Amino acid sequence: MTAAPAFPVDFMALAFGEAEAAGARGEVPVGAVIVDAISGEILARAGNETEARSDPTAHAEILVIRAAAAKVAAPRLAGCDLYVTLEPCAMCAAAASMARLRRVVYGAYDPKGGGVDHGARIFAQATCHHRPEVVGGVGASRAEALLKDFFAVRR
Repeated sequence: MTAAPAFPVDFMALAFGEAEAAGARGEVPVGAVIVDAISGEILARAGNETEARSDPTAHAEILVIRAAAAKVAAPRLAGCDLYVTLEPCAMCAAAASMARLRRVVYGAYDPKGGGVDHGARIFAQATCHHRPEVVGGVGASRAEALLKDFFAVRR
């Protein structure tokens, strides 16, 4: 694994801001940001909205992929990086592959629901058409604490 490039903006911090806002709205606190890897331009940012939209696919990653693709008016985001606070699930990992994202940087590992380094391991499948570079564990302890605190209140 290689380190994410350095920009004046901490993109993972922005993803955490989106996660915290999602948690405050009663959504599972996961946030994501898509960035043009060359210019550093933020193309989209979002937190989970599955409850608000009554949509099981409204994960932060799906929302930012859709918004970034709309912004660049193209179905491929080849020069872009995804920053997300939790390891993407299989659905979101497949979407990242289909979008041809250059890199996926994520926070907490998700042994139960992850689809990148755990579970389905989408990018390791022979049928995966595109394998982005993956950088896991960035801000993992912060992401884990955010999720644990969120669910502790609800149990």
